[in-house]
Amino acid sequence: MTVIAAPGDTWGVSGPTFLRIYLLAALVVVVGSIVHRRRVLAGPPAADISQLTPQQVAFLNGGNQLAIWASLGGLRGTGIVGVQPNRRLTVGGQLPVGATPLDRAVHHAARRNLYASELGRDGWVVRALEQLRDGLQRQGLALTQAQRLSARRGSFLLLSLVLLGVVRIVAGLANDRPIGFLILLLIPLAVAAALIARVPWRTRAADVALRELRRRNLHLLPASAPAYSTYGAAGAALGVALFGTASLWAMDPGFAEQAEIQRQALSAGGTSSGGTSCGGGGSSCGGGSSCGGGGGCGGGGCGG
Repeated sequence: MTVIAAPGDTWGVSGPTFLRIYLLAALVVVVGSIVHRRRVLAGPPAADISQLTPQQVAFLNGGNQLAIWASLGGLRGTGIVGVQPNRRLTVGGQLPVGATPLDRAVHHAARRNLYASELGRDGWVVRALEQLRDGLQRQGLALTQAQRLSARRGSFLLLSLVLLGVVRIVAGLANDRPIGFLILLLIPLAVAAALIARVPWRTRAADVALRELRRRNLHLLPASAPAYSTYGAAGAALGVALFGTASLWAMDPGFAEQAEIQRQALSAGGTSSGGTSCGGGGSSCGGGSSCGGGGGCGGGGCGG
């Protein structure tokens, strides 16, 4: 079918024709982006949660900082790490056999009497966190940088469509054409682009694993007054990993206060309880007088 543009139509395309093409393109991009995003974020069909360490759980739940606190909680649970009156960390014993790289890094930092707030910037700790993240990425529970970029790809396409729409609106205004419907269409497109651009660091498989781990470990909830002496260092670390720094306070409020855990949690964005660890109607012809030479909204359309 040949479309004959009316004299004065922006870019030689009538408003209704442009809107139909634009809406179809937007629908294709939105649906394609959602399907692609779900595929990228899926992760493995079944994760073996029994093989996850408390620090891996903490990373999935709240990122680097929560992983550090989980390690600190486990080390404190066995008395290996303490805190001095000047709020600097100190060591009270040797690491047990089988300590994780992050435990060794935190222990090394405590031996050098760093503040707890400095752990995230310590070179040994940073390298241990990178190893932790890489292991989770290999398991398909944490997203690689390439995967996160791929999941955002749809937002770039949507932003291109939004930019095209903005250019069309400017051209329509300059040409004294109605652009109301196009403006209404741009708003949900911009919102969709912003939502698709937000990508978590974990997959949906990790979400499932975290929900199951919380269900299995409700006894570690701080409100349940866990017997950390019974559950040991692993239980203390897992409590922090699943339920945040409130577990550290429940386990050893004196240590948590001296190490300024609450202040760190607030400065980190309120993560003291852990993370959960990514287009009108009406008379819209507001752009000019005659909507395409015939008068009214239907003649030249409201798409510029």
